[in-house]
Amino acid sequence: MGRVTTREKVLRIRDGSAGDRADTLVVEEPMEIRFGGTPLTVTMRTPGHDFDLAAGFLAGEGAVAAARDITAIRYCLGTAEDGSNTYNVVDVAAAPHVPPPAASLERNFYTTSSCGLCGKSSIDAVHTAIRWEVADDPLRLTPEELSALPDRLRAAQRVFDRTGGLHAAGLFDAGGELLCLREDVGRHNAVDKLVGWALREDRLPLRRTVLMVSGRASFELVQKALMAGIPALAAVSAPSSLAVELARAHGLTLVGFLRGTSMNVYAGRHRITLEAASPTPMAAQR
Repeated sequence: MGRVTTREKVLRIRDGSAGDRADTLVVEEPMEIRFGGTPLTVTMRTPGHDFDLAAGFLAGEGAVAAARDITAIRYCLGTAEDGSNTYNVVDVAAAPHVPPPAASLERNFYTTSSCGLCGKSSIDAVHTAIRWEVADDPLRLTPEELSALPDRLRAAQRVFDRTGGLHAAGLFDAGGELLCLREDVGRHNAVDKLVGWALREDRLPLRRTVLMVSGRASFELVQKALMAGIPALAAVSAPSSLAVELARAHGLTLVGFLRGTSMNVYAGRHRITLEAASPTPMAAQR
């Protein structure tokens, strides 16, 4: 497996003084994902938990739904200039009952680390069939429980401490316990790694859980949460309008701008238990 971080010499300027120093950077490398030997996509990612990334990507696209759908995941030979394996090609072998990938799943382009939707021909292409409905999930959360999640996520980010350049996705149970954390230079990759872990552990659907992400809440992240059966998604930054629309359509609780004791609930407010606060006219709106 490739390195997660690397050291580079930089010119550091502080308060008018300049000097050379070594800086730790997060590694970004391409990884090709194959399904039954068929190339599907190339994503820019941080090496690590590559098998989870591949499984999570396929789960998010609706190609697989459970551990039994996958018989093996392995690295294929990706050769560097010196002849060594780059570990940048991963092939997922499907069980006999799993149909071959649909033509719409095959993407002859690369996906950047910052945009999981780049290259999609239309929004219709990402409306994959939701396997589990989350509207009736019994999860309930208080503002106090939600406000504790960003600090718990940040405390578990080991690589971020050294680089400052990684997104994180954390899965928490109803009591606020961190079940799994994955980091990556791309926020959608971090979520794919987390969902892939859950799929390989045969935990899907992830009922009564909260997905906490370190960046914004995009349409694709809401889709990935729904495909994994996660009833609540919280983000430290803003959601997009399409993310809110999709969350409301499927009964997912979507929280944005979760910072300290402040937050905005954009969808699924029925899961938020307000014990003391009374809703204002603005809060009473959807």
